[in-house]
Amino acid sequence: MNSLIAAPVMTDEDALRADIYALLAALCRRHPSPELLDFLVSMEVDAHSANSMTKAWEFLRLASERAESDAIEDEYFTLFIGITQGELTPFASWYLTGSLMEAPLIELRNDLDLLGFARQQEVKEPEDHISVLLEVMSELIQQGASRERQAVFYQRHIDSWAKQLFADMTQASSAVFYSAVGMLGEAFLMIESTHLQKRMDSVQNVHLRG
Repeated sequence: MNSLIAAPVMTDEDALRADIYALLAALCRRHPSPELLDFLVSMEVDAHSANSMTKAWEFLRLASERAESDAIEDEYFTLFIGITQGELTPFASWYLTGSLMEAPLIELRNDLDLLGFARQQEVKEPEDHISVLLEVMSELIQQGASRERQAVFYQRHIDSWAKQLFADMTQASSAVFYSAVGMLGEAFLMIESTHLQKRMDSVQNVHLRG
């Protein structure tokens, strides 16, 4: 049956934002598949541009070109999982409180419920994992949520810590391929923080449910 409700029309800018959020989420959730590496290698980057995003894309393309699947799988395990704990702990609660399963997770769960997002049974990690938060942002954009609602979620659950995670990723001793991922994540979130803050400055009393 065809739906009578038209899907939201995204601008090219928003479609790109949604794609970048989804890409970063996928790379933070697990090591990249050979197909994803091939896609990253095939990217066309303007080598003459000097902005931070273009440099990050080119760094990621080159890292993908040189990457070996087994090595990246080992790198991901060392960075994010480890024998007892990975070099990085990509959870909001950890970055904001120094412990897991703390108040930021409870607040996030309340907001996810307001937005209509339900945890999938096969997902084991807490919802404040960076990959989940990035996926939510991508979904909000694709669903046509207002920029104001996007800004509320971003500022409540991503802005205060995720840039530091990606900065730490670029400097992690175990990071080779993921140093490039960190560079892209940090550059992108810097732009998003500025962009969405302008939206917040232009409105008052914006709520997730609104």
